Amino acid sequence: MQPVTIALYIEKHELSVPTIKQHLAAIRKLFDWLVTGQIIPYSPATSVRGPRHVVTRGKTPILSVDQARSLLDSIDTSTIVGLRDRALIGIMVYSFARVTAVIKMRRRDYFQDRKRWKFRLHEKGGKRHDVPAHHNAEEYLDAYLDAATFEKDAKALLFRTIDRKGMMTNRGMSRTDVLKMVKRRAKKAGLPFSTCCHTFRGTGITAYLENGGTIENAQAIAAHASPKTTKLYDRTSDEITLDEIERIVI
Repeated sequence: MQPVTIALYIEKHELSVPTIKQHLAAIRKLFDWLVTGQIIPYSPATSVRGPRHVVTRGKTPILSVDQARSLLDSIDTSTIVGLRDRALIGIMVYSFARVTAVIKMRRRDYFQDRKRWKFRLHEKGGKRHDVPAHHNAEEYLDAYLDAATFEKDAKALLFRTIDRKGMMTNRGMSRTDVLKMVKRRAKKAGLPFSTCCHTFRGTGITAYLENGGTIENAQAIAAHASPKTTKLYDRTSDEITLDEIERIVI
């Protein structure tokens, strides 16, 4: 296998640039493994360069403040299902939390630190990330916990599935369960079908920045490794005002 063979494979692929770069990364890992195992003397993929791809704006659909509020207000909280769904969405919005971190939360991950309550999120790579609970998210979760009559087991999962009788099971919700719930709630609230779990992370970050928050603090809350990643969620510059357009004097 020669570098030119891999380069031809990359150049002739009619796929998106991110997908091509993923393919090249996988090929490099394969040959690195073969080199480590002393099966081949060197990796022919090392010198191959993928296509340039610069992302300056994320593709995650973002809700406006009014849309996010209408979604939360549209949830019927007279049932345990409604209380659960509102609490789950609330944590994602107000803590910029990934859905995988929220569904991993256990009873002990909602705790009091001095005079404030906090959420403990278990992020990518096993990282533990503590975020102060926004008063709205705190209210939503307290209402859910009161209605759910959780057992005292600190290891009990917070967000669980509901059986056909409307009773809470011991099985935690999966990402698919949450996505289906979000799609259902979004449809009922008249929101775009593209609304997904990650929408709430981006919506929270954008709302925070619109109200004077900084990228650096947003990065810390979202547990992003780089501010560049946080910036992808920033849609505060999407709205071009009429005043700006009127600056064009001809």
